[in-house]
Amino acid sequence: MTLEALGLSPAEEQLYELLVECSPATLDRLAAGFAGPGLPALLPALLTGLENKGLVNRLPDEPARYVAVAPDVALDALLTVAEEGLARARERAADLDDAFQQRASGQQPPLVVEVITGAAAVRQRLLQLQRAARHQVRTFSQPPYFDRHASVAAHRELLDRGITSRVIYERDFIDRPGALRLIEEMIGAGQLARVLPSLPMKLYLVDDRFALLVLRYESPDSAALLVHPSGLLEALSRLFEGTWERALPMRLTGSREAPQDDERLIALLLTGLTDEAIARQLGIGYRTAQRRIAELMARLGAHTRFQAGVQAARSQARSTPPRCSSA
Repeated sequence: MTLEALGLSPAEEQLYELLVECSPATLDRLAAGFAGPGLPALLPALLTGLENKGLVNRLPDEPARYVAVAPDVALDALLTVAEEGLARARERAADLDDAFQQRASGQQPPLVVEVITGAAAVRQRLLQLQRAARHQVRTFSQPPYFDRHASVAAHRELLDRGITSRVIYERDFIDRPGALRLIEEMIGAGQLARVLPSLPMKLYLVDDRFALLVLRYESPDSAALLVHPSGLLEALSRLFEGTWERALPMRLTGSREAPQDDERLIALLLTGLTDEAIARQLGIGYRTAQRRIAELMARLGAHTRFQAGVQAARSQARSTPPRCSSA
């Protein structure tokens, strides 16, 4: 159900969809097609609600029959009302933000950093910032880690909205079970991912407007700093960009089908994981992993595991065609 934003309850949306498919329909016919225990008894009230919203018309027949108003007319009218309400809400939010900024600028010293305490408060503020992103979110992915499923869902929501997501992963994360698959999924959804052996902090940068610096994430002593536009925010942004330049790209296809094993092996060699960790991530035995690493090194003429990963990644980059070309 997706029309709740227009003021329809799930039951109203279900009934309207039923009428779209079988108009005109009597009350008995609607009751027969209306799923759910007890729902047919609600039909009169639901039909009245849909009539008031301009989605249903009642024909002057006996017995009474109901028809759905064409969605391109009825829903467009509701969308217009909702958009006008949203525009007014944005204006009000802007007024409140102006008032907040004026108060903050009047403080001595001006408000630069907010301290957030408590695991629930830190998670809530991060979710708010991600949802407020307009252009990009940049992340230092360092332990401790938030709830995995919630983090994946939040990043997918960002990418679905067309927000650029750039993440630098700490090598410790790559060593965790299932981490490589997770990164592949994110890359497949559009994330840009790189890796370094270690990161200086756990950080989220939202556009050029906010930074969330997580200090501790162990309940009940969780704490984070929310940094507002300032010289400190600019410094954190420069830190991320400099670190991004030094980080090694995770060159994975991120396709729905599993990438070639050599592609995974190259990515894992670049992270500097041990042979045991590489074997775990690839789902193969330790000796098999050693053999495949040795074969790759021999094929490339590399003297070290890291050198093999770098040479293979460079070769891979040269063989990747550009996404677009000019005539």
